[in-house]
Amino acid sequence: MTDARELHARFDAQRRAFAAEPYPSLATRRDRLARLAALTRHHRDEIIAAIAEDFGHRADAESRLAEITPVLQAARHARRHLRRWMRPRRAAVPWRLQPGRARVHRQPLGVIGILAPSNYPWNLAWLPAVDALAAGNRVLIKPSEFTPATSALMAKLAERYFDTEELDIVTGDEETARAFSALPFDHLLFTGNARVGREVARAAAANLTPITLELGGKTPAIVGSDADLTHAAERIAFGKWLNAGQTCIAPDHVLIEASRLGDFVEAMRKTVSDFYPKGCASEDYSAVLGDRQQARLDAMLEEARDHGCRVIDLGERVELSGGGVKLPPTLVIDPTEGLALMREEIFGPWLPILGMRDLDAAIAHVNAGPRPLALYAFTHDAELRRKVLEATHSGGVVFNDTLWHIAVPALPFGGVGESGMGAYQGKAGFLRFSLERSVFIQARRNGVGLLNPPYRRWLLKVLGL
Repeated sequence: MTDARELHARFDAQRRAFAAEPYPSLATRRDRLARLAALTRHHRDEIIAAIAEDFGHRADAESRLAEITPVLQAARHARRHLRRWMRPRRAAVPWRLQPGRARVHRQPLGVIGILAPSNYPWNLAWLPAVDALAAGNRVLIKPSEFTPATSALMAKLAERYFDTEELDIVTGDEETARAFSALPFDHLLFTGNARVGREVARAAAANLTPITLELGGKTPAIVGSDADLTHAAERIAFGKWLNAGQTCIAPDHVLIEASRLGDFVEAMRKTVSDFYPKGCASEDYSAVLGDRQQARLDAMLEEARDHGCRVIDLGERVELSGGGVKLPPTLVIDPTEGLALMREEIFGPWLPILGMRDLDAAIAHVNAGPRPLALYAFTHDAELRRKVLEATHSGGVVFNDTLWHIAVPALPFGGVGESGMGAYQGKAGFLRFSLERSVFIQARRNGVGLLNPPYRRWLLKVLGL
């Protein structure tokens, strides 16, 4: 547990270290990225075990797929492209200012704060750290208090692989998180829900700290009239029930033509049976994290039942001997808009399926709500894809699949409106944590002195001014 005085001391130590080395070399940055990758690669079994302890049960393959691999891939991508990212970019100069030269110099910001969530406690702490270190910054991370085993391991390993003045982990409760948000970082990144995101933004505003918010939201999956229902069901099921739905870009609800809804439900039944032949008892199905999350989800589903919604359980609830629970994949057919299930991000294994008149009605439904972090559409029709892209807004779009845009390091990841602000990952993350500094270099011989007072009206006219 880190108290406020120690928190400030750690922050100040990083500030001093950055002042002493304000522009780390390419070799230094690559070394830091290599150590971050080694920290993850060499201790993957410990990481997987710690996450499983926090969740009660986390499928081993899901931790490898969604926690370990993305961090290693991001570090490798950054090291490979870092030389080009660091290179100053030339900028065009108006003819009146030539032969002067201009360029954009990419400079580290300073100390970057990262507030990480609990759903992917390793991935969402270290992925932005990769970008911040690549940009030459110092990094202070506050992992979630709801994953104590993972947070403790993170702090222990960070201390082994990094000087605390390079990268440091601070653990603690909600009060520590509030104090963390109030530090005068050079940039602060928060991943979590919109309610807490607003609190973080208010705290950061007191210091005029630039922020990046990754907030999730109601991610829709549109199934077009030409979509293969078996394929759509398989890919939506994968995206939805990975980590039992506790993914900020998981499909939150499905929009499909009403005439195809029944067939889609049957395709979903078969897919879930194929994915998890032992139901929730399968080792490949993960638990829901924490009593508070379980209670919220139970209340949400109970409200839907009370309002007469058709609820289709695709498995049975499993209580875990070491604590925790596995909640089954569950379909809710045509819930009304006033239910919590449709107002709030579900962030769990419940999947509403809504019958729509056609694609235009589905698009109108998407546009009636807050802009989502991701949007999924299943169609092979180029014109329908164009319509989805041009008529909607979302942080990311995937056609004929779910989730995989986040696995492409060259694609920015971020939200818009209620789903967040700003993007990171790959070059976008490098630029997010850099100052693009404008530089103009005046030539030894130049004509700008002709523009000195007293102004020559004829010359201004010649120059088109």
